[in-house]
This record gives sequence, C-alpha cells and structure tokens, in this order.
Amino acid sequence: QVQLVEVGGRLVQAGGSLRLSCAASGRTFSNYVMGWFRQAPGKEREFVASISYSGGSTYYADSVKGRFTISRDNAKNTVYLQMNGLKPEDTAVYYCAADPLWRGGPYAGMQHWGKGTLVTVSS
Repeated sequence: QVQLVEVGGRLVQAGGSLRLSCAASGRTFSNYVMGWFRQAPGKEREFVASISYSGGSTYYADSVKGRFTISRDNAKNTVYLQMNGLKPEDTAVYYCAADPLWRGGPYAGMQHWGKGTLVTVSS
C-alpha cells in the first residue's frame, strides 16, 4: 500500500502561484507513476498531470498546459505541482495519486490516492 499526503493548498489571488507537495510512503516511490487530479465543487474529478517513474516524461491536461509543472524528487519520495497563472476556475480540491503503470496519456484514475488539499483562487 502507498500512503500519500498532500500539502500546500490555500487561498490565492488570480494570477498568483502556488506549489503543492505530496509525500509518499509505504512502497518504493520510484516504482510508481505519480499524478495530480482535481475536483471542483459540483464537478467530477479530472486529471491534471502525470509524471513517469524517473521524471523523464510528463503529461498535462490541456487546461493547465503551460501554467502547471509536475516534478518529482525520488530521493525525498515527493511529487510537486507548481501552479502559475492561477485562475478562479482552478479552484478545486487537488489530489495526489500513484499508479504502477505509465500510460503516456491522461488517466481516468490511479491505484492509490491522497486525501486532497484545497486550492481556492479568488478573482
């Protein structure tokens, strides 16, 4: 089992930046693809970004491409989501997730999930 804990969510003004972190424990971190998903109020959860085992490959949803950057530090068992140019529509609970299989595309879901961290972007 992989345990995931996200931190970093808070209230930020539109146009601002925020970095989310997700610490993993329980299994060999580098054996997992890591991802970020989000769920806005009243909406379904959606894929945001994913990163391959060593960090050499990434994939982004069109809605965040060019504004968000996913990265990982396997020595620290941590994955990050740097969010720049935030918009009110980015307001959501952001979830960290892990999966053993790299798909090279968007994920409908992953095997392991964190509890989420709330990001609120004010206009």
